[in-house]
Amino acid sequence: MNTWYRLSLVVVLATLSLSAPAGQAPGNTGTAARGGDAIGTTDFHANCLEGVRADVDHALGLMHHMMYTQARAEFEAITKADPDCAMAHWGVATTLFQPLWGTTPNAADITLGRQSVENARKATDIERERLLIEATAAFFESDTDQVRERLAGWIEGMDAAYDAFPDDLNVASLYALSRLTLALSAEDRQALHDEAEAVLRAAWENEPTHPGAVHYSIHATDADGRAANATEIVDSYTEIAPSVPHALHMPSHIYVRLGDWPRTIDWNQQSAKVAVEHKMQGATSFHYIHATDYLVYGHLQRGEDSAALGIWEGAQANGPHQGNFPGAFHLASIPARLAVETRNWEAAAAITPRAVDYIDWDKFSWPEAVSWFARGLGAVHTGDVETAREAEQRLATLAENARSAADQRFSTYIEVDRRILAGWIANAEGDPERAIELMRSAGELEATVEKHPVTPGALLPPYEALGDVLLAQGRPAEALVAYQQSNRIWPQRYNTLAGAARAADAAGDSEAAAQWSRRLLEAAPGSEREPVNGIKAVAERQN
Repeated sequence: MNTWYRLSLVVVLATLSLSAPAGQAPGNTGTAARGGDAIGTTDFHANCLEGVRADVDHALGLMHHMMYTQARAEFEAITKADPDCAMAHWGVATTLFQPLWGTTPNAADITLGRQSVENARKATDIERERLLIEATAAFFESDTDQVRERLAGWIEGMDAAYDAFPDDLNVASLYALSRLTLALSAEDRQALHDEAEAVLRAAWENEPTHPGAVHYSIHATDADGRAANATEIVDSYTEIAPSVPHALHMPSHIYVRLGDWPRTIDWNQQSAKVAVEHKMQGATSFHYIHATDYLVYGHLQRGEDSAALGIWEGAQANGPHQGNFPGAFHLASIPARLAVETRNWEAAAAITPRAVDYIDWDKFSWPEAVSWFARGLGAVHTGDVETAREAEQRLATLAENARSAADQRFSTYIEVDRRILAGWIANAEGDPERAIELMRSAGELEATVEKHPVTPGALLPPYEALGDVLLAQGRPAEALVAYQQSNRIWPQRYNTLAGAARAADAAGDSEAAAQWSRRLLEAAPGSEREPVNGIKAVAERQN
């Protein structure tokens, strides 16, 4: 089925009540909730014992919310209650890989996935179920050790499933997820996001509480220039799954893109409050530290540094945290963010990479690189160029190591940061033009990838860094242009707004200085940082 046909089809589906032919799930109208454990509406009509069908729906809903570990536990319980429930075995296997997260299943996961697929195959002859099973089978039966190549088989399998059953909301939602997965490595990301967004909007308009339609819509619009496309879908999440941590967190992906810090803070406060109670093998679920990083980021953009620090101190007390990729990333990024965002270069220089001893850092090049980037920035800004060079070299090594990572973007993210640090080193060594060239190349490279969903934002966006170095070189008019460019990509960041106000003021553009100053004061009305006093003076002069 070609893309144009699909796009036409979903427009039709958006206006029709989806009905199913004989032998297929008749409309997704049931609510998967147990005793107040609301997760939204997923009515799959699995070919299982009647007594476990609601449990299948609940587990599938959790999977759509990307609560993969919890969903797997529920699917496993169903396989014990009804060994012939094919969709429970399929669910066990499908929760072992997370398409958008770049995680790598270990050997035990691959073995379990293959066995679960075989169990599922033996238990059904229903075509809809068979196609979903074969899509998941393609991931586990591949001989490659590269996750993105395994995912290619799953993507192709979901294409076949959607061709056959485009009016099934669960199939459509997973198909849209496969489009977004394909977009991670495709040159034409825009068309894939367009298609995913259209498929998901059709599903949402048919069933506004379907967790896959809502959740994956956020991922479809969590891209440069798309964040405003689905705010009504985003806002509906609050009514769907009030006790699911990841559901309470997800809307903030859009509000970060829009620079709406109060909403970013509010959603992640709710998520963290619920997630801290979720334990995984003696560790606090990564959904808690994930919400915490977004929460810290939101407070820092409002200049509420004490609140941000207090949240981090509380998070450390609530450990240990899951030692997976998100856990490793946030345990590295939060202390780095606190230092770099507040321009506390002494604290940044003191950051120790691999500080958390229960993380297997050899698996996580990008999280480790975040620590080295902050350390290098701190060193160069405190005059220790030798340590900054050491950090820059380590970033180069980690970028090379990350080329074989499950997510091809990891290497690019590290290289962007390496070029920013190299630019500051060049500036410190008296080569200002080389510094600017490196910063600009970092910005151009950043434009080739989307923000990863694990992070609320860059530790130091390249065009913000370019503005900083131009301002340091006494070139405020050029700095203002750089800050403006950064604000288009990462809107309403405290340091971008403050930098633009200072640059405009230094360039003698009083009107622009006042405009940027007012924007900062609106974004960070209770800022604790000293520079805001000067910004207030600039704004008052224009008034």
